[in-house]
Amino acid sequence: MTATTSTTPPTQPLSTRLVSLDTMRGLIMILLAAESCRLYESLHHLAAPGFAAGMVEQFFHHPWHGLRAWDLVQPAFMTMAGTALYISYYYKRQRGIAWQQQSTHILLRCAKLFVLGTALHCVYAGKLVWELWNVLTQLAFTTLIAWVIINGSYTFQLIISLLLLLLTEFLYRRVLMPGFDQPFTEHKNFGAWFDTLVMGKINTDGWVAINIIPTAAHTIWGVLAGKLLVQEAPAARKIKALLWAGGAGLIIGYGLDISNITPIIKRISTTAFIFVSGGWVLLILAFLYWLVDVRQVKRYAWIFTVVGMNAIFIYLFFETVGHQWLNGTIAVFVQGGAGLIGVTPAWQEVLSASATLYVEWYICYWLYKKKIFFKL
Repeated sequence: MTATTSTTPPTQPLSTRLVSLDTMRGLIMILLAAESCRLYESLHHLAAPGFAAGMVEQFFHHPWHGLRAWDLVQPAFMTMAGTALYISYYYKRQRGIAWQQQSTHILLRCAKLFVLGTALHCVYAGKLVWELWNVLTQLAFTTLIAWVIINGSYTFQLIISLLLLLLTEFLYRRVLMPGFDQPFTEHKNFGAWFDTLVMGKINTDGWVAINIIPTAAHTIWGVLAGKLLVQEAPAARKIKALLWAGGAGLIIGYGLDISNITPIIKRISTTAFIFVSGGWVLLILAFLYWLVDVRQVKRYAWIFTVVGMNAIFIYLFFETVGHQWLNGTIAVFVQGGAGLIGVTPAWQEVLSASATLYVEWYICYWLYKKKIFFKL
């Protein structure tokens, strides 16, 4: 594949897969796989205090109030799901498949996402548990919300997303239960109380299941981005709209935080966090759309697209087989062999994690070459 530098903006609607979306999805999944392979943890052991440690720290969630690069992964996942949802809906509708006809498939997909998300928590725990914090479980609900209003206008969908954020603010600020009356304090907020009600437990890291309400805004905004990208309009106009929307999200989100109205907290998906993370994700999407689909710089996009086109498979793989077996198996040989030639234990961990990540990427590459794609 070769890169071209044509600057002629396309004015027709998309007629093929949005390569930039597959690229972005693949990038996100590779980053998640690297975490599962313990690559960031091994690099953390090597990083010297200062700039290097600060860079590695960006690959870990912020402990509470603040924002790191890693906090953008889940919002990107949710937003891309919304974009893909609308693009798929649009082309099926072009073939005469109405919303009602597609709804059965969407409901079934949401049910599968919910089951897989809850099942993964059982795998993590090594026993049957009832926990609703996994991203797939969350996505099942946000997809359903976005689907119900997918035929609405831009304005209507935007208003619904804002109402969901207002509802979040109301719940955290006004529904104050005994012991859970501190809106933005870890384990003392409405989200934690809701978890005790639904699951009988609180997440030790501060995550809350009620995040399905505010993060639905990400999926709805993804739908809006998909609707924008398939319309007949110059690419420059589409990019400009994404940039304006992304910039607005940053201004609103950081403004809420700086003015001490609502803090940026990823673990409970505060309104400020939703705006800030949504803004960054839309800016990233705008850049990749310009680079890959407009400028046609695709020489290395395949590295990511082979993963992005099997995103659900690789996620389930590294969260189960990878975490439970592959990581340790590869470590036996890589760390053992590296140790024989005098490589330090810290670097042995990095090499082992990198080798595991490559194996998981190659599995996706092999599936791509065989035209095997797992879909829900």
